[in-house]
Amino acid sequence: MEEARNVYMRKSPRPQQGKATELAESAWAIVLFCVACGAVAGALLPVLARLLLALPWAPLEGPVELLTSVPEPALTLGTVAVGVLGGLLLGFTAAHESLSVCVRDTHVTLTIRDSDQEFAREEISVFFRDGKQLVLLGPDSLELAREHCGLNWQRLADALTEHGYTWAREDPHHAEFRRWVPGTPGLPTGADALLRARAQVRKDEGSAEEARELRGELLRLGVVVRDEEKRQYVRVVAGDADG
Repeated sequence: MEEARNVYMRKSPRPQQGKATELAESAWAIVLFCVACGAVAGALLPVLARLLLALPWAPLEGPVELLTSVPEPALTLGTVAVGVLGGLLLGFTAAHESLSVCVRDTHVTLTIRDSDQEFAREEISVFFRDGKQLVLLGPDSLELAREHCGLNWQRLADALTEHGYTWAREDPHHAEFRRWVPGTPGLPTGADALLRARAQVRKDEGSAEEARELRGELLRLGVVVRDEEKRQYVRVVAGDADG
């Protein structure tokens, strides 16, 4: 069994002493990228509008004609300015919601949305990547945290293992997940209702925080949930399922 675990897990035998390792995305890089994308989109908008009007039938023909009635170069300068402002707003939002990780021998701190989550070494069993998310599991195999992560995965794995934490290439409990459908047997009392509510909430892209709260409620019942597109997969921690 130990040999099988070593296939996808690694851990440094000699943790660093005292020194903290901090990893964070460059806020300026995020903002500049979004601004550049906004400027390009703004510059292309007049071209796309004219192409749209050339079609035999064009949706939103009235607004498009109004847009193209603005003379050049005022039209392109205006759309580029709007694109830059939109990119700036998007960039600051993305930077605010980006994840930073501070790794110490004694604990790990995750910072996102101006909020810190600190986990002591003894609370942490393993870190792993699940798609674009960083996941922490505790010794009882329940999730401690699951956050979208834009950091370099190799640098993150190296930092964690250098401080003596265990990094896995995939979820060690991946095979235990099963797809949830309404009425799935073996779930703790109340879990099915929470999963129904979460499935409904996830249809609205603006309800991410509510879906996050429902995930927390499920964890309190001993149910770990992971998403694949619109589907929910669940894993019940031993001892928490209904008998």
